[in-house]
Amino acid sequence: MKNWFLLSVSLVSFVACKTSTTEKSFIAINGIDSTRQPGDNFFNYVNAKWYDTVQIPASQSGVGAYRFMNFQQRLKLQGILDSVSKSNNAPGSLEQKIGDFFASGMDTNIINQRGFEPIKTGLDRINGITSISGMITFMAEESKLSNSSLISFQVSPDQENSSMNMGHISQAGIGMPDRDYYFKADSASVSIQQAYKKYLADLFTLTGSDSVLAQKNAALVYSIEKQLAASHKTNIETRDIKGNFHKIALADLIKQQGNIGWTTYFNTLGATMDSLDVAQPRYYDKVNTLLKSIPLGDWKIYLKAYYISSYADYLSKPFVDASFRYNKALTGQAVQKTRGEIMASAVDNSLGQALGQLYVKLYFPESAKTRMLELVNNLQKAFSNRVDQLNWMSDSTKQKAKEKLFAITKKIGYPDKWRDYSHVTVVRNKYFENVVSAAANNFQYSLAKLGKPVDKTEWFTTPSTVTAYNNPYANEIVFPAGILQPPYFDNNADDALNYGGIGMVIGHEMTHTFDDQGAQFDKDGNVKNWWTPQDYEKFKAKTQQVIDLYNKFTVLDSIHVKGALTVGENTADISGVAVALDAFKMTKQGQDTTRIGGFTPMQRFFFSVARIWRVKMKDEYLRYWVNNDPHSPPMWRVNGPLMNNPAFYSAFNLKPGEMMYLDNDKQIKIW
Repeated sequence: MKNWFLLSVSLVSFVACKTSTTEKSFIAINGIDSTRQPGDNFFNYVNAKWYDTVQIPASQSGVGAYRFMNFQQRLKLQGILDSVSKSNNAPGSLEQKIGDFFASGMDTNIINQRGFEPIKTGLDRINGITSISGMITFMAEESKLSNSSLISFQVSPDQENSSMNMGHISQAGIGMPDRDYYFKADSASVSIQQAYKKYLADLFTLTGSDSVLAQKNAALVYSIEKQLAASHKTNIETRDIKGNFHKIALADLIKQQGNIGWTTYFNTLGATMDSLDVAQPRYYDKVNTLLKSIPLGDWKIYLKAYYISSYADYLSKPFVDASFRYNKALTGQAVQKTRGEIMASAVDNSLGQALGQLYVKLYFPESAKTRMLELVNNLQKAFSNRVDQLNWMSDSTKQKAKEKLFAITKKIGYPDKWRDYSHVTVVRNKYFENVVSAAANNFQYSLAKLGKPVDKTEWFTTPSTVTAYNNPYANEIVFPAGILQPPYFDNNADDALNYGGIGMVIGHEMTHTFDDQGAQFDKDGNVKNWWTPQDYEKFKAKTQQVIDLYNKFTVLDSIHVKGALTVGENTADISGVAVALDAFKMTKQGQDTTRIGGFTPMQRFFFSVARIWRVKMKDEYLRYWVNNDPHSPPMWRVNGPLMNNPAFYSAFNLKPGEMMYLDNDKQIKIW
């Protein structure tokens, strides 16, 4: 989720008003397009007036709520960083580190003067490689700086024993977002392919190659990447939990893939283990073959491209410009973000929990945490009641589901234990080196977990980020401080808006515990069956209904939502709204019919659902979204769930023939 200076536009029709001096403040809802039927397209009924008038900032690819709210967050962070960077901070303090990191990146004069000098040593190291073994050593050294190329290594829980961390390797090696980008032949995809090839050529030109050689090198790199991409699983195939976990003894992997030099790689990495997970074995079989068939000189050119691209955004303006031109082809973003916004993101990525401590002090009242916990607990009760009422699930499976539901850990606002950044060295005039130091620290932080018990207090996002997530390996739901603001959450709002806003998000994350992927994990976070065979078959049939419905939704021209890619998020959306509504019905307002501004409590609830996904995107970014994002585009995060909610039909008197109308037997109810 991201944030924008035009967020105020997306909230302009929420106007605080008091009905008397003693009553609670309520928020009026304006801007509804009464010329439309709510049952034809509820997203447009609520948001069309805003959508038709709002302008996407030139430096962004979209505007509104959801992930685009992070633009506004970056402006808040920029304000914090600007202040801290001008203060007299104690050496080694969090304030010194984040302030000097920010200042080093803001000093574009020094960055531009350095050109590509910061990466010359690395390029010389590539030139000096004389064997595949030397190449593997170089890749491992870069992996220690959180910079993967052919091999992507991570440390995370063992899905068969979620209390322990283990090593995982997964498919890598390509520069475009997904394997399909290399094989599609439609005009939009071809344009992106051409933009990427030009980007690669620009990188070679900027580091000293003439135009002819740069284009030749770019073609060579693209050819290698396309061969690697052919061995990749699609983003739909990678959703298969069990199909993307293959534990193998390291000794056996070394024997099976002798060309890769796994011993050299892991020794250089400093990773000691007896076994590991090879998520996509076919990819590493392909790497093993290509290391022998492709000449070493070609691999060195490939490594240079990957190396330069990894650091392009931290170098002088010509590199940043080249990176932006390629990004523009992908997302439609018209102009580059301001340097302050770029640096707010950079500090958040590198020293996020240090910056998060300052953000929380300024922007997160503890009262919000208290009310949020009340909302979460109410939705948990509502979910439990819905499980009791399921007519397709046996009592034994219901009992297991409820045990898992009440075992969920709830994390709200910010971590109880903050990250330690004492090993990060930050120098005020060395931006590149600061980035590298933070990246090395992040890798060592991860590596230190290898073979150790899982720390279930750990957070995987920063407090300021507008997002929420479900971590099935820990059976936890997490709501950072960043999302606990309008339109999702407002301490001054009535329950209808909060339950339709953050309540829907809570229900969504709770449902991920039981979506097509989450349902395969037990209450302790292990991939372990807790279903009867009959119940699980019924569950799979219901998720197939979700896939089939969303496949019908048109996004742009002939582009449709990918039902199989988005099934988990769509399941969570459908049930998230339903659970939030049931929880709202437990409140005093939810049991009342008193109108506010002419709207019933139920109508206000559904208006809030539509507002939290109020987003307008560039067509290029929307195409990127459909190809890569497991969430449906915002319109269908509203219309899809509401089509399957009987209370929505009653609230707005939907009738047969309206576009969102589904016969009762066609409406999907899973949880």
